[in-house]
Amino acid sequence: RPELAGRGFEALGVSLVIHPHNPHVPTSHANVRFFIAEKEGEEAVWWFGGGFDLTPYYGNEEDCIHWHRVAEQACAPFGADVYPRYKAWCDRYFHLKHRGEPRGIGGLFFDDLNEWDFDTCFAFIRAIGDAYVNAYLPIVQRRKGTPYTPQQREFQEYRRGRYVEFNLVYDRGTLFGLQSGGRTESILMSLPPQVRWGYDWKAAPGSEEARLTEYFLQDRDWLGQ
Repeated sequence: RPELAGRGFEALGVSLVIHPHNPHVPTSHANVRFFIAEKEGEEAVWWFGGGFDLTPYYGNEEDCIHWHRVAEQACAPFGADVYPRYKAWCDRYFHLKHRGEPRGIGGLFFDDLNEWDFDTCFAFIRAIGDAYVNAYLPIVQRRKGTPYTPQQREFQEYRRGRYVEFNLVYDRGTLFGLQSGGRTESILMSLPPQVRWGYDWKAAPGSEEARLTEYFLQDRDWLGQ
């Protein structure tokens, strides 16, 4: 935003990234943020941003539909076009160009939100925060007791590599934090505690691991299929 050069600014945000131990429980991410740039004698410029997204390792259609249903319901009071717009924005944003694949099954993403008055924008941000809890906790409850093998745990760590790649190469929040002199340890807390890479690794045809990329990690209308 070069038009804001010379203004002082404040940035406030809350970010959550949960990397469960059980590979049947997806990783989830949520963020809500507010930015205001001020200059004496001029009107303040402000906007909100945020959203939430889900990154499964072993896909489950019930979970994907539930996740997007809660997202749609959170957006509905603010306009019928809000969920489709922010769902599509999420799909575009959380995409690893060098891999040609998405990070997960999406959700909502938005930035520069000031199209409504301040109170309405703030109400929307609160709705997003509440919806994240309602979307994620039922999935955790359903999947946390699912047994898993050491091989499934290794696959989870392999797929976590994609999460690391996105955050360090593309993520605007990570780049902003590092470029603005933020606390590095706090900024990099979003990364998973254990991760692995394998050279040119391929999932076995017909396996659950192959189905993740072939079916779940596709540009999909989870509520209309």
